[in-house]
Amino acid sequence: MRLCVPLPCHFSMGSTEEVCTAIRAVAAMGYNAVEAYGWNGWDLSAVRAALDECGVEFLSLVVPETRMTDPAYRESWLTALEEACKAAAALGAKRLITQVGPDTGAPREEQHAAIVETLKLGVSILEKYGVTVMPEPLNTKVNHPGYYLTNAAEAFDMVRRVDSPFVKVVYDIYHQQITEGDIIPTVTANLDCIAHLHAAGHPGRHELWEGELNYRCIFDAIDKAGYTGACGLEYGALGNPVDSLLLTKEIYG
Repeated sequence: MRLCVPLPCHFSMGSTEEVCTAIRAVAAMGYNAVEAYGWNGWDLSAVRAALDECGVEFLSLVVPETRMTDPAYRESWLTALEEACKAAAALGAKRLITQVGPDTGAPREEQHAAIVETLKLGVSILEKYGVTVMPEPLNTKVNHPGYYLTNAAEAFDMVRRVDSPFVKVVYDIYHQQITEGDIIPTVTANLDCIAHLHAAGHPGRHELWEGELNYRCIFDAIDKAGYTGACGLEYGALGNPVDSLLLTKEIYG
């Protein structure tokens, strides 16, 4: 399994220069993949130059519009999707993460259908750029109260209803441990729907060796099941981030 460094979790990202510095630091540690969330305001050509210089791949960015549960915001999401695809193309990224937005209080089947329809309408944009979009289930108990999509099975159902190779799920092991557990059977039975993983220790969202999750066991099982993607190290280091990432690579790389 390839390990990926989500830059905002470990480095200051206030300017293009800081983004480029973070990419060089990641490369110096022996990693070759990064991802990030906000990208507006970056000099994308400068960031791409730093990636090419260091031999680092930008794996994923985030779609800035998230309100997919409400059809009134559908066009806003589709516009944001195209802008994110353009940014991804400039950076050589092939994946976008999207949150689906808050639970509006409407019947869940209506919100589910709204998300599926929005994703279906986005497929032509995704095909044009060759980019995959990944809805993300999140936990509401600790980090994201009011969020709609918490259950992995529902996310997988959305992907299967859209039925496009350009729509998959980002499965966050930390979030799903809080929401429902059963990590290894869930991931290995649904690899056809998963394009990317995230990981952090629980409780606390710190290093992978902190808490109740045995990531060595989890990663071994997922590798044996045939997963060929990456896992983003989406945690907050308890100490120096560089020391933490070096040790993480030593243990799990």
